[in-house]
Amino acid sequence: MTPEQFVKIFYTEKQDQFDNYLNKHQDTYVSNLINQLDPDEKEMTILQEIIDTILTDTYYTFLLGIDGAANIGGVQQLYKLFDPNKNELTGSGEIEAFAYEYFHGDKS
Repeated sequence: MTPEQFVKIFYTEKQDQFDNYLNKHQDTYVSNLINQLDPDEKEMTILQEIIDTILTDTYYTFLLGIDGAANIGGVQQLYKLFDPNKNELTGSGEIEAFAYEYFHGDKS
């Protein structure tokens, strides 16, 4: 696995979570709460933006934290992350760069 592949699976998970939360036919706790609110079209647009922003900020911060570029819970340090073939994914700054591309840049 490469750092880009690692970031991409987090981005895909974020997108899947977002889609599940906003799908009226999904039986998730969040989607059920949204259905209880019964937002009109304008409110739903705002709610979608809020949820997307929260998920983006959370996933992006965790990825940067793993790569030592941001703090997690007040602690900033570089973590060593290896794939199953013992290839190190951290330490080169690639996770930080790909996270920006996927969550805030051209790849999203």
